[in-house]
Amino acid sequence: MKILTKWLRAYLPELPVDDAKLAEDLTLRGIAVEGIYDIGDGSLFEMDVTTNRVDAMNHYGVAREAAAIYGLALPALNFALPDLRDAATPFPVRIEAEDVCGRFTARVLRGIAIGESRDWFKGAEVATYFGLLEQKRISNAVDATNFAWLAMGQPTHAFDLDKIEGGIVVRRARKGERLKTLDGVERVLDAEDLIVADYVKPLGLAGVMGGWDTMITPATTNVLVEAAWFEPMAVRRTARRHGLHTDASHRFERGADINAGPVASALVSSILLANGGWIEGDLVDVRVAEIEARTANRKPVALELSEVHRILGKTVDAGGISAGTVEGVLTALGCGLAKTAELGKAAGLAELVKTAELVEDKSVWLVTLPSWRLDLEREIDLIEEVARVYGYNGFAKTLPEFGEGVRALPWAESEAAVRRTLLAAGFHEAISSTFCSAAEAALTAPQPGLAVPLGNPLSEEAGVLRPSLVPGMLTMIAGNLHRDVSDVRLFELGTVFSGSTEKVEERAAVAFGAVGSLPEQGALHAARAIDFHDVKGAVEQVLSRFQSKALYFDRFPAEAGITPEWLHPYRSARVAVDGATVGWFGQLHPREAAARKLKEQVLVGEIYLDRLYKLPLRKAIAKEISRFQPVRRDFSLILDQSVEWEPIDQALKSLQIPELVEWRVREVFRDARLGAGEYSLLMGATFQAADRTLREEELQSFQAQVVEAVGKAGARLRS
Repeated sequence: MKILTKWLRAYLPELPVDDAKLAEDLTLRGIAVEGIYDIGDGSLFEMDVTTNRVDAMNHYGVAREAAAIYGLALPALNFALPDLRDAATPFPVRIEAEDVCGRFTARVLRGIAIGESRDWFKGAEVATYFGLLEQKRISNAVDATNFAWLAMGQPTHAFDLDKIEGGIVVRRARKGERLKTLDGVERVLDAEDLIVADYVKPLGLAGVMGGWDTMITPATTNVLVEAAWFEPMAVRRTARRHGLHTDASHRFERGADINAGPVASALVSSILLANGGWIEGDLVDVRVAEIEARTANRKPVALELSEVHRILGKTVDAGGISAGTVEGVLTALGCGLAKTAELGKAAGLAELVKTAELVEDKSVWLVTLPSWRLDLEREIDLIEEVARVYGYNGFAKTLPEFGEGVRALPWAESEAAVRRTLLAAGFHEAISSTFCSAAEAALTAPQPGLAVPLGNPLSEEAGVLRPSLVPGMLTMIAGNLHRDVSDVRLFELGTVFSGSTEKVEERAAVAFGAVGSLPEQGALHAARAIDFHDVKGAVEQVLSRFQSKALYFDRFPAEAGITPEWLHPYRSARVAVDGATVGWFGQLHPREAAARKLKEQVLVGEIYLDRLYKLPLRKAIAKEISRFQPVRRDFSLILDQSVEWEPIDQALKSLQIPELVEWRVREVFRDARLGAGEYSLLMGATFQAADRTLREEELQSFQAQVVEAVGKAGARLRS
């Protein structure tokens, strides 16, 4: 945004500093001047104004900031108009879309001569101003509307009155209506578009761009001047839908001043009347009380001087921030202040009245907020304004008081254990987006119907708070594979969301994914593809860090509909701890793999850490290594095909023989010479005592107990 200092000094002729100092002081107050260009008669400021400060996106708004900084009086904008020639019937204006149009003003001018702009506004040189600000001079009507938003930030529009049929109606478009805009493009309107129309046809996209059919031409003699207020979201959606970004939409999208319409209308009208003509009828001013209540007529905010001191702390100046400083800053910014309870009584704010009456030194204000500062809502906002205008460099350099040490979150140690385990298992930590699409949320949510949609999403692909980490994990895996990274092992520790827009619940989770080959283990071992059991082993390692009574894996028939839709129904498993489901993992469903153009076998899973964190961490216990010789015994077992290793493993655990320190499967043998439906399993067991060498009779007893235990689990010794 460009600002002319000559224009600023026209508002504030008593500015006590040069342009360089003015730029520095404005920048320190958050109205950043990024470049200063000497133009001979003053300077041109290249400014970067944040989106919440639309009030400062014009010359009068910047002048208001300068007046507050230097304690100057800023004259109110007042544009004199000639007396009415006659009192005509008010021009008909109706607001049908009352939820998105808060005010609409219309003034009828007749006998207007459309031509070149003259110099107006206290001798301002229009050609010079527009040239420096890179604005084209078109005609006095168009130049007047441009001058209005450059001067005071209020977009306006001029219609050819003779081409308006009936009156003005502010409404939403009817789907399929057509409008040719001022850029010459014929647009098909959507039912959500906010438009200004007459009784027959659309006249323009409200707050964005006017229409071709009612534009001002050299033949125009009668003009309708419009100055309105439109709801920011409605303008933004219309502008984005039609791919338009105009000076008007830029300001309306950020929240214009609902009270600026009549002043801007007077400014534009005075410029047009400089070439002749007259006003017909009074200004038509239609308002919506509900929108005025949340913009121009907001409830006062209580501000306590003691709270200003508490929040802002000490200043370099020994005098500090006094009551006079607060009053001077807020008054200069356009706030109204009352130091007694009368304003609160009038507004019916009992809690504010009580607050004011309790303070004996009357250092409590009830602050009415200016209509052009919609970003001011709470007491802390007012305190920030005091600090900003006072100058952040005026505060003493002190550290904030802090009486407690840093405390870790209750689950920090558990989270660190999960992270260390997965890193040790060969996975790399990654971070994905917090958002996902509605389709991905419906696919991966642990419970249906609990996804939380965003009110103003950046795109359809990021329109929902993620209910699962799986969508982000799949996106990261696909991104690697599509860039020729064939071996991928990733995990993400993050937060997932569920509930509704009124109440959002957050839960901790971890997702992991793997595809490709495992690295070679020495010269004798070739690399092999990652399979289901590799991922199962990583899950077991994570769960082994927590104390639990029972840990098991199971699966369900595909027709049961229990397995998540993103997993292969026959190559996946549920993880259960102490009877509760804590996660799922397995091969990605072929349908989802095809949708993401993944030809490789992708293994993916998710663990619900909020449930796992309820369990205590398993504490590592260091045992002294036995100095006595271990004894290994092998058991060749015959099992039915229906018997898996899990019951054998549990049976040996239940023996609780201290000297039985290890058992594992060494070989699985299947042969037609075995019985029908049977297979052979070679199990190795290791016996070792911590305080003695085991005797043969002890070993015989241990072996007998092992044989008995596995027999009860469905195995028998091979003869």
